Amino acid sequence: MKKNAVSPVLSASPKESPTAILLISCPDRAGIVAALSAFLFENRGNIVDIDQHVDQDESVFFMRVEWELEGFAIPRGEIASSFSALAERFEMAWELHFSDVMPRVALFVTKDNHCFYDLLSRHESGELRMDIPLIVSNREDLKPVAQRFGIPFRHVPITRENKESQERMEISMLRDEGIDLVILARYMQILSPLMTEAFPNRIINIHHSFLPAFPGARPYHSAHKRGVKLVGATSHYVTEDLDEGPIIAQGVTPVSHSDSVQDFIRKGRALEQTVLSRAVWLHLNRRTLVHANRTIVFG
Repeated sequence: MKKNAVSPVLSASPKESPTAILLISCPDRAGIVAALSAFLFENRGNIVDIDQHVDQDESVFFMRVEWELEGFAIPRGEIASSFSALAERFEMAWELHFSDVMPRVALFVTKDNHCFYDLLSRHESGELRMDIPLIVSNREDLKPVAQRFGIPFRHVPITRENKESQERMEISMLRDEGIDLVILARYMQILSPLMTEAFPNRIINIHHSFLPAFPGARPYHSAHKRGVKLVGATSHYVTEDLDEGPIIAQGVTPVSHSDSVQDFIRKGRALEQTVLSRAVWLHLNRRTLVHANRTIVFG
């Protein structure tokens, strides 16, 4: 986690009582919770949610604490500087976020539309509080969907020869749009380190659970032939190591000998939708904290 990471102050459909959220990691030692509680109490901070965890093997302390801004003695623009002395005392890496800041999200898609439609629907219903100013695709299959939802669509074809230049262009485009999070909604391109390093722990992917046992273009067919009894899905942050980034959410659903290949695919796609939306919700609500290649999830 980057030290002193602070969400900008942006207006975006605030809740009745906006909150501040601190995500913290530091070496474990006595007095951390007491010191943080005292900081909030002395400044009239009303805590609405708190969770903590200690990694006993590495002796690392993790915490998520959320409190109401209404009535808090420190103006929101001064919270970070006021907290910095306490953070330095305990060698904390920390992030400060505000619940009324709307994250700006870009969706990357190819041609599969199940996760794409699901995210757009959950966004439209208000379940996923995010602004989607941009949809990027290496194909034009889903352009009509983007137009139907009134979201700008950028077609960025990628080949082996132009991959680096196209990714550089995408990075520039994402930064121009102030994108906070990239969601790969079944985007069928492998991102290079150029992209993953530009948005560390800010790219979320979804994939089925058949790797590495059933690789290739027809994993459901291979799994069906082997009599697999569980279909699974995993959503994770993207790193340069393919499908090995910190895991955010997972799920499984049973299948049996009576299921056809199409049943496998149908159940797998439904699971991908649920798991990806869960991972996105956790990230948007600042409930994930990455340490090394693991994700602490404050559910």
